[in-house]
Amino acid sequence: MSSFLRNLTPSQQIGLLFVIVFGLLIAASITALVISLRDDGDNEIRTQDLKELTGLLNTSWMMCTVFWLAWASGETVATLLFAIVAFFALREFITLSPTRHGDHRSLVLAFFVVLPVQFWLVITKRFDLVTVFIPVYVFLAIPVVSALANDPQRFLERNAKLQWGIMVCVFGISHVPALLLLGFPNYSGKNAFLVFFLVFVVQTGMLVQHLANRKWPRKPTAPQVSKSFNWASWLIGLGVGGFVGGLMSGLTPFKPAQAVAMALIACVAGSLGHLVMKALKRDRGITNWGSEGKSVTGASGLLDRVDALCFAAPVFFHSVRWYFGL
Repeated sequence: MSSFLRNLTPSQQIGLLFVIVFGLLIAASITALVISLRDDGDNEIRTQDLKELTGLLNTSWMMCTVFWLAWASGETVATLLFAIVAFFALREFITLSPTRHGDHRSLVLAFFVVLPVQFWLVITKRFDLVTVFIPVYVFLAIPVVSALANDPQRFLERNAKLQWGIMVCVFGISHVPALLLLGFPNYSGKNAFLVFFLVFVVQTGMLVQHLANRKWPRKPTAPQVSKSFNWASWLIGLGVGGFVGGLMSGLTPFKPAQAVAMALIACVAGSLGHLVMKALKRDRGITNWGSEGKSVTGASGLLDRVDALCFAAPVFFHSVRWYFGL
């Protein structure tokens, strides 16, 4: 089996990976459908668990489909595809936050200047500028543009909200296609495995954390933010995510110990980022990023599906780039 895989080209190896992943998703979706048909709705906890499982499957389907399209379309088209995802994520974030007429110029700057420039920097592999363009230049430009609009009411809150949205939705998501462009020695054509590694370990860690909390419930660490987050289940999810990362080292340019370390970094950033996004939702008084379960994009909350990745991707990208000197 190992010799068969080694004889495949990088494109064939990645194609086989997607066949396996989509096969598993189909099997899981069929299982969830059978369980839902047997559910009579009398057991509220069982119904809630089924709803959460369905939401997780929907998230997995969306993310795998996006990544498959990104890989099949090539690096440039993949970057443009993630730019579209960032556009809708930012739109969702801003739509559910109060704005004023004085914010019009800042919003135009965010959507039609900052977003395309950030992804252009990714396409052209100007990674040093990718790192500082938004946190330095944009964060200084946004309040200047807002001040010129001559509307000082709630000035700090309005600008902080927009800066935070740009940081999460544009800066964070832009680092996913950037992983496809990293130049590892003897790893040409295989960078899609790196993206898969990131997504899989983060999703695994969060899923195990959720299941551990269900199996061994503990007092929530931050009950006003999340009823399900506690340090015990978080550490279990972190440990399993790191272990899975070590098992997947063969798909990456990492040695097993390096893969474990990188998986732990990604899981910590993703899970705690997800907690931060929950706090933002509580502040807005909503349970998900879609109004009554439907977002402005037509999905059931696009940000709910990518929030952990928005935090994990930049931390993972810069950790890898710094450690390997890329």
